[in-house]
Amino acid sequence: MLTATFERHDLDLAEAFRISRGTRESVEVVVVRVADDEGNTGVGCATPSTRYGETADTVAAVLPDLLAAVERVGDPHALGRIEREMREVVRANPAARAGVSVALHDLAATRLGLPCYRLWGLDPARTPRTSFTVGIDDPGRTAERAAAAVERGHRLLKLKLGTDRDRERVEAVREAVPDARIRVDANEAWTPREAVTKAAWLDDLGVEFVEQPVPADDPAGLQFVYDRAVLPVAADESCRTLADVPALADRADVVNLKLSKCGGVRETRRAVAAARAHGLEVMLGCMVGSAASIAAGCHLAPLLDYVDLDGALLLADGADPYTGLDLSDGRIDLRESGPGTGVDPR
Repeated sequence: MLTATFERHDLDLAEAFRISRGTRESVEVVVVRVADDEGNTGVGCATPSTRYGETADTVAAVLPDLLAAVERVGDPHALGRIEREMREVVRANPAARAGVSVALHDLAATRLGLPCYRLWGLDPARTPRTSFTVGIDDPGRTAERAAAAVERGHRLLKLKLGTDRDRERVEAVREAVPDARIRVDANEAWTPREAVTKAAWLDDLGVEFVEQPVPADDPAGLQFVYDRAVLPVAADESCRTLADVPALADRADVVNLKLSKCGGVRETRRAVAAARAHGLEVMLGCMVGSAASIAAGCHLAPLLDYVDLDGALLLADGADPYTGLDLSDGRIDLRESGPGTGVDPR
């Protein structure tokens, strides 16, 4: 027998976080808890994005139906059946389904006394470091934030771009942290020709790849960039679900998957396999949110080429009601995890 509940949390960010689409100072998430009658509890967290048509309100609206399906099945190890039942009552709302999925995987592994990565048979030695994201700011402040992150131990930075001062910011960061690895994310802000031009000087500045340079509704533009840019191209907003993966095989080098886009752990693993079958490299990303929304991704990290799982690191001190693996310097040491995802209430 299972009992499922949820609660909403408004989490303050350490600093205002700006990307090309806007700025935020807090995020609202919805934490899902699934308990069995032996006192074990699994925790997941829905991190909705308005970019994909979800909010905390939409998540809260569909969770009662999703959690009723969980309780009807009543067995956290019957993940395939629960997944089918949830799809029968809620077809869309992937962030809501992801929150439930993570809670169930956490509970199932906890009942067996195993961390998720061991239950899934993954090798902790093959876990990439996470990048640390620096939002849009003036060049001097961007460089200061990048230098502070590197001083804390982050060797890999992701810079948000998408304004007419992109080059100044990247040059300022490269001067401040000459040895850091840098990736950039335009969040759909550039035209195809602009992306090709910018990729040339980004390459000169040692940037590794550019993420989502053009709008997701312009697949021809993405292919234009892929065919002509000197840098590898990663697709994020262009890759929402498993079904999007095959079409990206000739338009991108990397796909950025997220649990909250795919709808849960099992579907994300299917998308990873599809990407591999089509010769794509794979990154696992996240939304800004609680450790409860990041932890399952950390346990999947050995499957991936790149990870961007810094969402909880962007929160203000003490804002997160949950604790997970220590990612404060970018390292993901799965051997430090307790059973399940390793998440605990603060």
